[in-house]
Amino acid sequence: MARIDAFLKLGLAQGCSDVHLAVGVPPMLRMNGDLMPIKFRQLSDTELETYVLEVLTAKQKERLAQGHDLDFSYVAEEGGRFRVNVFRKETGVGAVFRYIPGDVPKLDDLHVPPILKKFCDFHQGMVLVTGSTGTGKSTTLAAMIDHLNETRNLNIISLEDPIEFVHPSKNCQVIQRELGTHVKSFADGVRSAMREDPDVILVGELRDAETISMAMTAAETGHLVLGTLHTTGAVKTIDRIIDALPGELREQTKGFLSMSLKAVVTQVLVKTPDGRGRRAVLEILVNTRAISKLITTDQTHQIPSQLQTGRDLGMQQMDHALLDAINAKQIDPDDAIRFATDKKKFQRFVTDTDMVATLDMDAG
Repeated sequence: MARIDAFLKLGLAQGCSDVHLAVGVPPMLRMNGDLMPIKFRQLSDTELETYVLEVLTAKQKERLAQGHDLDFSYVAEEGGRFRVNVFRKETGVGAVFRYIPGDVPKLDDLHVPPILKKFCDFHQGMVLVTGSTGTGKSTTLAAMIDHLNETRNLNIISLEDPIEFVHPSKNCQVIQRELGTHVKSFADGVRSAMREDPDVILVGELRDAETISMAMTAAETGHLVLGTLHTTGAVKTIDRIIDALPGELREQTKGFLSMSLKAVVTQVLVKTPDGRGRRAVLEILVNTRAISKLITTDQTHQIPSQLQTGRDLGMQQMDHALLDAINAKQIDPDDAIRFATDKKKFQRFVTDTDMVATLDMDAG
């Protein structure tokens, strides 16, 4: 058994989401959003590198020696699947292991709005799930893929970096391909997928102009494209896509978004009132004629007002979703205010006196 497995086993026993290994500090666990050290000595550069090398293939060792970061999946000997990032920094090697549950999550178990199931009924177009790193985007997309897998008869091609949740084919054929192992890039993966008779293409991350362009082409030509972006709101997501492509394609990109972008889901993870877990809170945009017109006329700054008036269509702003969850006693208001845009609306719910004082100073 690799020695690193002992830390992973401890992390799973504690219910952590991530295990962090770095030189000069003991191993650390991400517990409900907070990073906590375990009772262990500080890791030296030689010791930690030895631990990490035990779980790498010969090819991965070569890439690390050449100065490349590594992204891969790792299954510990005693069970537990992890998404791993290995990197080098000034003091030596570092690694982060994120736990991937063995069971694919269900949308109902995630307590997300029911409209996400309706997004799975689209036959073409693009649905984006966005948010900062570690906000559960992959979990939400995995649950959407599982819903498709159980309710429709489709060919689903998933492009991931690396493969996280493993989807057995149920009513659908699910083909999972990994960057670096099966395809060179997301753009190459989408290009290949379009020749493989897909109904749904999942793009793990729309990280560059070529990938965005290929995903747009797939969505325009009769496929449902699911993807992620590291953006923190519907407006920022739309603006990011427009800005990512060359200026001469700006009008074409706006035309695509107005016609083929079906929905944007932005999520954060907020602590529950007992502090023992976290719950996803979502901002949801559903593309309408009004929003399409705002996109084509460069008035995306007016989209938030459409989210406010579109609640009967399943839309919601992040602040409203947070307030609803606080009133339902589903989340901790002291944690929720960190994600709010208009923090004054949340001030009456906050119980942390130091935080209230800070808000008063900011308001002054």
